Amino acid sequence: MNVTHLASPLGKGTLLGTVVLCLLAVPAQAAPAAAPPKPDLAGLRGVLDTALAQGAPGAMAQIDDNGTIDSIAVGLADRKDERGLGNDDRFRIGSITKTFSAVVLMQLADEKKLDLDSSVDRYLPGLLPDRDITVRQVLGHRSGLYDYTDEMFAKTVPGFEAVRSKVFTYRQLVDRALRHKRTGAPGAAYAYSNTNFVVAGMLIERLTGHSVRTEYENRIFKPLKLRDTFYLHPDSTIPGRHAKGYLTPDQPGAELVDATDQTVSWAQSAGAIISNTQDLNTFLSALLGGRLMSAAQLAQMERMLPVNSTQAYGLGLRRRDLSCGISVYGHTGAVQGYYSYAFATKDGRRSLAALANTSNNGAVLNTMLGTLESAFCGKQAKPRRVGTVVERSEDVAPGVVRH
Repeated sequence: MNVTHLASPLGKGTLLGTVVLCLLAVPAQAAPAAAPPKPDLAGLRGVLDTALAQGAPGAMAQIDDNGTIDSIAVGLADRKDERGLGNDDRFRIGSITKTFSAVVLMQLADEKKLDLDSSVDRYLPGLLPDRDITVRQVLGHRSGLYDYTDEMFAKTVPGFEAVRSKVFTYRQLVDRALRHKRTGAPGAAYAYSNTNFVVAGMLIERLTGHSVRTEYENRIFKPLKLRDTFYLHPDSTIPGRHAKGYLTPDQPGAELVDATDQTVSWAQSAGAIISNTQDLNTFLSALLGGRLMSAAQLAQMERMLPVNSTQAYGLGLRRRDLSCGISVYGHTGAVQGYYSYAFATKDGRRSLAALANTSNNGAVLNTMLGTLESAFCGKQAKPRRVGTVVERSEDVAPGVVRH
């Protein structure tokens, strides 16, 4: 601070006056959070190599540390032509889509078009049988609505083949869920359900009068210049350079199934966005850096309730507590052929996006969690016990037992 321009009531030009005014002029601020340890790039490569050894054709990760980019990719994007995987490749991000959907709704709350604590029935009359279910409960997976994908993908490959080319309406997906008993009373407990974010898509379209595609594009993709991020539903082909996704059958030793081309109509606003690692890092950094909504709404999104000892869930946003004591915020994604992670520090200054192009492989899913440890804990990461199941099918991960 240039103190020569300050006037001192205790005597102009006196040292004491200058000091007092300096103290008065600078508002008290909380100490900035300590920067996370330097990423462990060798450890990160080891995680990706392990995923390959466990059956993933390819795996990759990109760290954006306040503008310093580190990218690693191993294995194949396409098993047929043996093309190597690269961080420029686009892929299906699965349930990371949920965070995009939540951002749109939080922006609508900023615009006074949505009250998080109002009943869904206020905006979508008659959709749900329980008029006590609120928007907040839907976005936090505490609505008690059954996840229709549990039944849809009870058998992994047959379930996928039955829907890969189908086009569903939102209402058809919600009706599938409503045929089943609810998992609990509204607000009672966390229970991950894709049904919630189908309802979120319906809310977006009802409140704006536009498709979710239009709202994603105008509110997020275009402002952030996400040139490799798309919502193509119901088109089934990923445009441009992309990683093919390979679904692991339930039968041990069976050939992987190329699941790349599909409508993803069974997920839509719960899991149908396509992106790449760089765009996901840009998105998470912008979100957590406060560039996509007011500070008040971001605080609502980050208001977390515990899921288990290492995870909590807010509104379309997950928190993970890592082995070194650092917490990161983002989401995981699982859609046939792809496992993905997108997380950042609370200030958004360091972010990680990672992908393995397979699914229905619990070993790979658990291993990819290690990308977070390497990216945010560095060499301070503590090894997990072999055989410890950390990750479960919290997303659209057909074939993995839910707990």
